[in-house]
Amino acid sequence: MSFNEKYSKICSLVKSDISKLEEKLTGSINLSPSIDEVLRIFLTKNSKRIRPVVSFLYLRACGITPDEKQYAFQTVIEIIHNASLIHDDVIDESDLRRGNLSLNKKFNNKTAILTGDYLLSAALRILNCLDTPETISLCVETLEGMCQGEVNQYFNKFKIPTLEQYLKKTEQKTAKLFQTALKGSMLLAGITDLNKAEKFSHALGMAFQIRDDILNLTRRDSLKPSQNDIDEGIYNAPVIFAGTTSNLNEGIAKTMTLLNNYVNEASDALNKLEESSYKLALEELLGILKDV
Repeated sequence: MSFNEKYSKICSLVKSDISKLEEKLTGSINLSPSIDEVLRIFLTKNSKRIRPVVSFLYLRACGITPDEKQYAFQTVIEIIHNASLIHDDVIDESDLRRGNLSLNKKFNNKTAILTGDYLLSAALRILNCLDTPETISLCVETLEGMCQGEVNQYFNKFKIPTLEQYLKKTEQKTAKLFQTALKGSMLLAGITDLNKAEKFSHALGMAFQIRDDILNLTRRDSLKPSQNDIDEGIYNAPVIFAGTTSNLNEGIAKTMTLLNNYVNEASDALNKLEESSYKLALEELLGILKDV
């Protein structure tokens, strides 16, 4: 089976949870008749929903049945993620997103930026209704880190960073949102011992981004351009390990080792969960992240 087929099978275990999330997600849009339908399509088409999928699987593996608060919080996570994509497309001058015209291409940069800002305001509105200061703090810290990671990346274009700098950026731009998604839902369920959940979601988020950075160099995807990172002066782990933007085979091989290390770290953090179909699905997800 392909990655998408395997991932679809994993998602089927929490299909009802994702459906409830998507109802809240599309129901939160009320910006303008000229853009609302386009925005709903953007939010729903070709999205992996990997952060809520992971969170719902982990909750159910812990014996927790998601409720309205969890659905609302995962909606916040998806809104934040999608707002960041809209802003990224403006920054990167991208024409495509998920196989469709990006919002900046379909409309213009100003409209796209304002739409991303609107989504963030929608996320804040939902967070405010949850009335839980802990989840608000988690999201604020995560957004701050995402912005810092993006700004630092901009000012370091066409410079090969250190591995430490790369890992910090990866944590800020990607892993932290995975971690916040799971931590927030666990807190809403009344769970206070978050050590294993934090370790698992952080390592999985790091692995997810490192895998994406490898694929950017090795695989052509019709939904987004290939090898655009190097063209744009964004040098990730393969370039760091190779020490150059050419002859990347050794760098890619070492990055694969780095990816596997994080997958193993995430797997270790799952060990104390009781055996269940949900835990098995999380283990299978870690397995297919190695499929590069």
